[in-house]
Amino acid sequence: MTPQQTVNIIIDKQHVTAPKPVMTGSELRALHKPPIGPERDLFLKVPGPGDDRKIGDSEQVELKDGMHFFSVPSQINPGWVA
Repeated sequence: MTPQQTVNIIIDKQHVTAPKPVMTGSELRALHKPPIGPERDLFLKVPGPGDDRKIGDSEQVELKDGMHFFSVPSQINPGWVA
């Protein structure tokens, strides 16, 4: 049996050590301090001209060192004033 592999990733500019090489969106949200709440969407930054990828809570992500994730508000209301 091989030792469990950790992966160094970045979530919202915070360096995080993932305890395993495959994690769900929910597990990734919980790694950030403070945890990323349900009012925000989690995205994987995709290098190059392609669109960044939204990560669902139950989606499994194969992690690699140096991956960048970021969160944004789920509801964006352009021009909305409180």
